[in-house]
Amino acid sequence: MGRITTRRSVLKVTVGEGARRGPDTLAVEEPLEIRVAGTPLAVTMRTPGHDVELAAGFLVSEAVIGEGAEFQSAIHCGGPGTGGVENTYNVLDVSLAPGVALPAPELARSFYTTSSCGVCGKASIDAVETVSRHDVGVDAVVADAAGIARYPDRLREQQAAFDKTGGLHAAALFDVATGELLVLREDVGRHNAVDKVVGWAVLHDRLPLRGTVLQVSGRASFELVQKAVMAGIPILSAVSAPSSLAAELAEKSGLTLVGFVRGQTMNVYSRPERVRTDATAPDLALVSEGAAHDHSR
Repeated sequence: MGRITTRRSVLKVTVGEGARRGPDTLAVEEPLEIRVAGTPLAVTMRTPGHDVELAAGFLVSEAVIGEGAEFQSAIHCGGPGTGGVENTYNVLDVSLAPGVALPAPELARSFYTTSSCGVCGKASIDAVETVSRHDVGVDAVVADAAGIARYPDRLREQQAAFDKTGGLHAAALFDVATGELLVLREDVGRHNAVDKVVGWAVLHDRLPLRGTVLQVSGRASFELVQKAVMAGIPILSAVSAPSSLAAELAEKSGLTLVGFVRGQTMNVYSRPERVRTDATAPDLALVSEGAAHDHSR
């Protein structure tokens, strides 16, 4: 339960010097079936650990719940059926609060998630653009560019599992007013790391997450923008590039999307008035047509 890393014997090759056998540390990836009131809803490939947060964040992303009070409890159980089946901690059954509507049966019709693409099988973009209960467009928060520029390093400093494996994404939530790192989670799937962060907020009854910045270790996809909007997070900052659809959804939703946060530079793709710039960050690059793109990571 909760295994994050595992060891495996590999052949280590150095060109010109030969090869030798030796141990390597890998990030663990196992399936998690999420059930609600005993009914299967989704399967995700994830790094074990913080599974209750993952399930809670997923339910927020899919508009099943919108606040902490609607999430009652969750318990790991056995596989198909329950009689005599060993608990592998890869099935989690969620109980919603009394009076909260259960997910519609059709919601589970095509949910299958993987560590690379997140929720797959949606019929159309319209089906993915879930309506949030929280309007991030009205959040008046303003963050200093210099502060945002420091978030990736602060996130990286806390990535203990990444240091061992080099194979995990991370997401962290920062309070703009205090600069405090509220929570950080790692996972083989970038979408799972964000769900775990949002799930932490659910379990601490902190939705909507006004006045915060969600910092992610890689690129900003449409799905990550959606998850931020659903949780009421007004600013999403990414080390790498956003997709065109992510930028469009951010603009439409009133979310501030920041990408290519590297050193003292960054690109702001939507709602730039939330990013305060001054002479302390002379190299800050606001995105414009023809801005250079870095396709690393």
